[in-house]
Amino acid sequence: MPTINRFADLHDDITAWRRDIHENPELQFDVFRTAGVVEEKLTEFGVDSIETGVGRTGVVGVIKGKSNNSGKVIGLRADMDALPMQEMTGLDHASKTPDKMHACGHDGHTAMLLGAAQYLAETRNFDGTVVVIFQPAEEGGGGGREMVDDGMMDKYDIQEVYGMHNMPGFDVGQFAIRPGPLMAAADLIEIKVTGKGGHAAMPHKSVDPTVASAQIVTALQSIVARNLDPLESLVVSVTSFHTDVDTYNVIPDTVQMKGTVRSYLTEVQDMAEARITAIAENIATAMGCQAEVTYIRNYPATVNSHDHTTMAADVAAGIVGDDKVIRDTPPVMGAEDFSFMLNARPGAFIFVGNGDTAPVHNPEYDFNDEIIPIGCSYWAKLVETRLSA
Repeated sequence: MPTINRFADLHDDITAWRRDIHENPELQFDVFRTAGVVEEKLTEFGVDSIETGVGRTGVVGVIKGKSNNSGKVIGLRADMDALPMQEMTGLDHASKTPDKMHACGHDGHTAMLLGAAQYLAETRNFDGTVVVIFQPAEEGGGGGREMVDDGMMDKYDIQEVYGMHNMPGFDVGQFAIRPGPLMAAADLIEIKVTGKGGHAAMPHKSVDPTVASAQIVTALQSIVARNLDPLESLVVSVTSFHTDVDTYNVIPDTVQMKGTVRSYLTEVQDMAEARITAIAENIATAMGCQAEVTYIRNYPATVNSHDHTTMAADVAAGIVGDDKVIRDTPPVMGAEDFSFMLNARPGAFIFVGNGDTAPVHNPEYDFNDEIIPIGCSYWAKLVETRLSA
């Protein structure tokens, strides 16, 4: 497996950085310590410039090649935030903070990009400029959107952008990617159904929003079954159902529901929003209630450019062998706010195998330090290939 030898030398150091970040998890935009570690390391490496506070708490570093005849600028992105979960791994480097843990491997993503940044700053064996992007708030905060809205792409003249995420269940030394939609758009729905409360023993004197809401939940499943082309993909899930009372014998005035909608195509997203609204409002009306629907377009789909995907897969194959690169991996319904960066610039997002570990977002999960030289080599070779001198 021809990883870059320098990363074997740096493996222990990068692992130590990763485990330090893992022990000190931070949530969403409150990644002040982690961002400070990143800034300190980039300064040590001698990158050409560093900006902090991008998209509130993101960090951007600039590394110039030995020449800049190409005028090309590419961005490499890692996420820094953890999840609001209690860690249950029992590891020596487990989280020191109750109810916070790196359960998605962002500690590893940050460490691998730092390792690549050190190598690239040492060698500068490329023609152009690399922008290393350390993003806050991937887990629900939309940090990618915040960095783009802060003008990062234009300020640094980033022309294309790349991301990477570890994937439990894929072998160590394996990569997976596909052109087009790789991860789903993640929308949020909120439905408030209002009726008329009263005594549960006299329902005829009330207008029961719980019955109407139950009908709505069931009917929403007909969108996938009867409104969607069977060859397309859509998930509509109601995940929260609350009334304004908490007792046995009272019919409530209101029911609040929340859920998520996952899709790959904008036209499917549009259809889902229209059908959810129509179903909720009309069922509520038919049952004497009123429904108020809020549909929030949260994270867009993560869509890889065809040419950049081919190049990224070729780079990965050069490291691990073509037989270890899945070039048309099935898309997944999970979402990723790197999508905001891919909406702003073409590029590609790739999965790197984490081995036979607990899944992400699980209290038993830990990033596999074995993959550090592989991920670092991917970043370095991507730069040296795309910005070949």
